[in-house]
Amino acid sequence: MRIAIWPGAEQPYSEIIEVSRHAADSGWDTVYMADHFMPDGDDMESPMLEAGSLVAALGALIPRVRIGTLVYGNTYRHPAVLANMAATVDHISGGRFILGVGAGWQKTEHREYGIELPPPGPLLDQFEEALQVMTGLLRQPRTTLNGKYYQLVDAVSEPKPIQSPLPILIGGKGEKRMLGIVAKYADMWNCWGLPALIAHKSAVLDQRCAAIGRDPASIERTAQALVVLDGDLPDTGGRPPVIGGSRAALADAFAEYRAIGLDELIIPDDLLGKGTDRLRAMDVIRDLVNA
Repeated sequence: MRIAIWPGAEQPYSEIIEVSRHAADSGWDTVYMADHFMPDGDDMESPMLEAGSLVAALGALIPRVRIGTLVYGNTYRHPAVLANMAATVDHISGGRFILGVGAGWQKTEHREYGIELPPPGPLLDQFEEALQVMTGLLRQPRTTLNGKYYQLVDAVSEPKPIQSPLPILIGGKGEKRMLGIVAKYADMWNCWGLPALIAHKSAVLDQRCAAIGRDPASIERTAQALVVLDGDLPDTGGRPPVIGGSRAALADAFAEYRAIGLDELIIPDDLLGKGTDRLRAMDVIRDLVNA
């Protein structure tokens, strides 16, 4: 099971680089960045750095580890623009980029910026068309699509990514429709959750793959939960999920994720402290995962 760190984009750029460089130097596998422009709550004036710029910087400055988005919101950028951004970051990073995408959801950003957030059905229709645009431009010489939301005519996107194919990660958990989209288009799948939930959703994804004749093993499974190294767990109501409280409890949770066949466990840095305390916490977590 690989291990990834997820530095919060609300912190200073220097701290994101510090966490990412330590991950690269100390045996972590991946660094992810979220795609948001403001917090999802009342304090919308808190700083938030932009994901596309951050992953380009990480690709240039941070060696070895894979670098990904968790996840780009589809409503914020035209998918043809995003495909070009992804290919560029793959070249900057030397072929280490993961294109994480999702349908989009955060109401505050859409409201504040005047970006349309369609109802769930049309939102997923638009997302599926966007995936056709991105896979076409990233993997085919030319792409034509006469869709409801996007129209491309013999479109070119060059250079292609270094990776062939550049992995597309889809974040989502809806059993009625989203996991079917994951089965059709994703190289990697992501969902927040404790092991029991991830195991259930993964089994549903297996069913969606079987329905279209795809090998379920061709889709990597990734998940994340907040981590408390030592101390009381915060009451989040399960959203987001939290694991740990002691090193023994963390080791047990990591073993459960491994037992359900998770390919990569992603650790947000929200509850890991700051400065050297956070770096020491990362070392403990790495050792527990690899024990």
